[in-house]
Amino acid sequence: GAGEGFEVARLGDARVALIGFPSVGKSTLLGTLTETESECAAYEFTTLTCIPGTLRYKGSKIQVLDLPGIIEGAAHGKGRGREVIACARNCDAILIVLDAGKEGLNRHREILENELETVGIRLNKRPPDVTFRKKATGGVKFSSTVVLTHLGPEPEKLCTSLLREYRIHNADILIRKDINVDELIDVIVGNRIYMPCCYFYNKIDTITIEEVDQLARFPHSLVGSVSKRYNVGERYEDDALKTMLWDYLGLTRVFTKRKAQPPDLSEPVVLSRIRKGTTVKALCANVSSQLLRDFNFAYVWGKSAKHSPQRCGMNHQLADEDVVQIVTKTNTQQKQDKNYQQLVQNHADKYHKKKFDAKKQKQTKLRG
Repeated sequence: GAGEGFEVARLGDARVALIGFPSVGKSTLLGTLTETESECAAYEFTTLTCIPGTLRYKGSKIQVLDLPGIIEGAAHGKGRGREVIACARNCDAILIVLDAGKEGLNRHREILENELETVGIRLNKRPPDVTFRKKATGGVKFSSTVVLTHLGPEPEKLCTSLLREYRIHNADILIRKDINVDELIDVIVGNRIYMPCCYFYNKIDTITIEEVDQLARFPHSLVGSVSKRYNVGERYEDDALKTMLWDYLGLTRVFTKRKAQPPDLSEPVVLSRIRKGTTVKALCANVSSQLLRDFNFAYVWGKSAKHSPQRCGMNHQLADEDVVQIVTKTNTQQKQDKNYQQLVQNHADKYHKKKFDAKKQKQTKLRG
């Protein structure tokens, strides 16, 4: 990917950030997963900027960012930690790389979770089911559809006092889930990012099998060794780490098909659950904005269809390896559209402008 320092152009179907303490094997892992060679050495802080690489897996392109190692206190600016964490906020998922040999004594996992929590990144959590809307007048209107056990005996009073602390005196708030005070503050502040995260314990060849078993039982975790190729295969091999990343990113491959022709299985359209979703509408938007405008219905073959083919609308959820044929509106249907006259006018204006520019260019050449 193009870019210098921490500003890297967004490329591919998804983006993953490698975060961890110095010398845990992030650069070696990047070199194994992608074609990019990041500098590796026996001393700490070998990587000083963001190094991007592209992982090719199941027809998709996943951008992997090797970020410099972060230390305790990074959220407050220690060791360029703010730049590293700000870069991670723009990613679709985070892969935290940990040294299995040091994890038992140093609590690295807990420290990194706390640093990311401090800057508003919530790992493996869903946004609270709360509707919050500011308004000009009318005071605070509080309502809930469930019994709130974590907000004290008087939830409404607590909520009103919290809103006053943030200088909000007029708002509607509807709570549909039993949330705690921290989750309520996250809703009020509104700049929190909810991100999937997986943990990779590297260098398991340096610890005992009992310790490996203990680490493997932690939630969202995978144990392995980059140097010994445990759970991490060669560049284009299928392995446990790539499968885990694919699942956490929520990627779906969809194959397109023309009328009366076999589907094109060579190049899938990769949709992301995190970015635009995995609906037929997201597929149309990914291919062409004109296709989205002229969409009539779609035929779907595959796991998501109740029968093959199934006629679907825009909001149909697609599954991995589905085949889709999109049918556009006929000319008669397009003419019945209320925006048809405007579309015709825009097309005519575009055509006349192109013709006028070509004529002007020709006259300039003749004069010259």
